[in-house]
Amino acid sequence: MLTQTLSNSYQIFNDDSINVLNYVAKNSIDCIITDPPYGINYQSNEWDKSLPNKQIWQNSFEAIKPGGFGLVFSSVRLMHRMMVDLEDSGFIIKDVLFWVYLNGMPKSRDVSIDIDKELGIQSEVVGEYKYKQGYVKGGSDSYLQENKKYIYRASSELGQKYQGSGLNLKPAYEPIILIQKPIEKGLNTAQNIIKYGTGALNIQECRIPYEKNEGKVGHNPHPIGRIPSNLIRTENFEDGYDKFFTVAKVRQNKDSFNFHPTLKPEELMEYCLKLVSFKGMKVLDLFGGSGSTGVACQNLGRQFIGFELDQNYFQIMQKRIQTKNNTLF
Repeated sequence: MLTQTLSNSYQIFNDDSINVLNYVAKNSIDCIITDPPYGINYQSNEWDKSLPNKQIWQNSFEAIKPGGFGLVFSSVRLMHRMMVDLEDSGFIIKDVLFWVYLNGMPKSRDVSIDIDKELGIQSEVVGEYKYKQGYVKGGSDSYLQENKKYIYRASSELGQKYQGSGLNLKPAYEPIILIQKPIEKGLNTAQNIIKYGTGALNIQECRIPYEKNEGKVGHNPHPIGRIPSNLIRTENFEDGYDKFFTVAKVRQNKDSFNFHPTLKPEELMEYCLKLVSFKGMKVLDLFGGSGSTGVACQNLGRQFIGFELDQNYFQIMQKRIQTKNNTLF
């Protein structure tokens, strides 16, 4: 069932974003910010079993103005596939930002236990896990009471040799692909901006301010702060010269009604918005999820157009944006 909510500042649609051109005119969108399915079968969610239909990117290319920028979240494993789809649709790959959070959950396994199993030898139980990875309705304590998970240690000689061996590294960042629709043929950047209002990154609003009593750095330091880099960290890090914008991951159950498994921090989405848009611009999110981009648009005075196919996630997005809208206006 198609649901549509309208106001002066946002439009959200409970529909497949492949139909975006049924709702917006060609060359009418200023920028795109979206967190699509990664195609990695995250937590066995059906919507994440494959990458988005390439037609979605082709249609969004038609919708965005010449020179308009976009930020597309992706995964390390399939980022290259996503980039090919975007490039084949006409977008220029400008850069890849790295959202570094350092506290990602390891997704490896102890190979030594598999060796015991293959040899028909029972591994030794040495403990019990006290946490559950990911979102659990009702809280992790109630889940653990009914679903105990034990810690094993290899018993076989070969298994002990490979004790602690695994298959994957701990994830510590997510790539965000920076794309741009080419400026209109025959125009330079300044002429494109004059005609469409698009074609430049909002560097000024994303500068990293100097700390109190900190001396200016660089050969020609800017009075406001450092130019933003393509690295976004969640923990303080500096080498005496460079610094990075920092943003924390969302804590579980921050909003009692929001159960979306890949919720992005509002602060992160605000930073993304500041980078690729200016106040008053029209922002398109093709995979709205629980509405973090929409809320960020409300906070920063951008117009928002969002699509979300899943009815449950759409209702969360609707509630979050309407609540924010009511507090601001």
